[in-house]
Amino acid sequence: MTNFEEYNLKKELIDAIKRINFINPTEVQEKTIPLALETKDIIIKAKTGTGKTAAFLIPMIQMLKISDRSAGIIIVPTRELAIQVYNVFKDLSAGTKLTAALVYGGSSIGMQIESLRKSPNIIIGTPGRIIDLMQRKELIIRNIRIMVLDEADMMLDLGFMDDIEYIISTMPKRKQVMLFSATMPERIMKLSQKYMNDAYYVNLNDEELTVDTISHKYALSNHSKKLETLLTFITEYNPKKSIIFSGTKRNADFIYNALISSGYKAEVMHGDLKQPQRERALQEFRKNAQFLVATNVAARGLDIKGISDIINYDIPSEPYVYVHRVGRSARMGADGSAFTIVSEDEIRFLKDIEKSVRIRIKRIGLDSNLSDEISSQVKTIKSMSNKPKEKANNENYKSRLYNGTKNKDRYRSDRKNNRRYSSKRVSRNITSERRFY
Repeated sequence: MTNFEEYNLKKELIDAIKRINFINPTEVQEKTIPLALETKDIIIKAKTGTGKTAAFLIPMIQMLKISDRSAGIIIVPTRELAIQVYNVFKDLSAGTKLTAALVYGGSSIGMQIESLRKSPNIIIGTPGRIIDLMQRKELIIRNIRIMVLDEADMMLDLGFMDDIEYIISTMPKRKQVMLFSATMPERIMKLSQKYMNDAYYVNLNDEELTVDTISHKYALSNHSKKLETLLTFITEYNPKKSIIFSGTKRNADFIYNALISSGYKAEVMHGDLKQPQRERALQEFRKNAQFLVATNVAARGLDIKGISDIINYDIPSEPYVYVHRVGRSARMGADGSAFTIVSEDEIRFLKDIEKSVRIRIKRIGLDSNLSDEISSQVKTIKSMSNKPKEKANNENYKSRLYNGTKNKDRYRSDRKNNRRYSSKRVSRNITSERRFY
């Protein structure tokens, strides 16, 4: 088996790899790192949870020198993934003196501009904010030597491909490109043909698109009884740590409130929340919350240790969304479970998932006596949710987050920084980060 020492990496990088307890390369790392170190253009098709982040960061850190300013760029679809990649970079680059700037929407652009003016070696960010900073002439990409597109198929799903093409078209033609994706739709293949030179294609997804350590099951439920079904499953199976996926932000808030009312430790994350609120939710979920209720904003890229179960409160209509959701479980070879609540009229979606993803989803029956007991509890929850609230949810989140004078001052400072740079905003017709993915 290959080990990291065989790649002749700098001592500081080897020390960092050992410090974070990376023993041997995963398959995607073993296939990617040697090609990347030869400065080849690479297309990697690999399942989620296989170690792709280190597969591109290790060669980038190895190849870049301290004097290489704004020489690498990593483009990701969501804020959470940008933060995660940045944190892995900090772990792997410790001791090398390489630096990175983190740029994404929904956070103080003033602070991000200040970090760019320090001439970092690598920029990590989301498409809309990258373009915004480029057009303000704060992000200069004429020195880019290495570009990474991570979760490329999610970029397509979220409508970022025009943004990506715009960014690439302004870069130097001579550069190394690494593209990572769990699936490979036609438009992504066309993008690679247009902007990559004799790219090596590594396909690690020939068989099932999900790792084989995930068990898949579902239960039938009427639409009006979905909350009862969810709480019955939770009570009966007692998942250790679970992400519950909702198809809408409204449902996510409803499920979150129901779990809190039932005495569970839960957090919620969706696109209507401000970035500090989302970060706090993830931090609490990592620490001690049993459940994170989320929309698809959390379906990709997040690497949270110990997730035992993925629960689809709303079944996705697209098979590959299912793939990306369940990929949050069974990370790096661990066991995991996926449970989906399905109504009779949604069986066709279930069959599409089984066929496209090449898996078998087993139907299970839930304890009927337990379900009857929970029904009365759910009636109380639903009646409470229909009562008028004194404050909007976001105000409750804000008061929890900015509790105390110090944090309130920080909040005001962020708003001031955003106003300070708002006069410089350049209008454009390209997709904006205002979507706040």
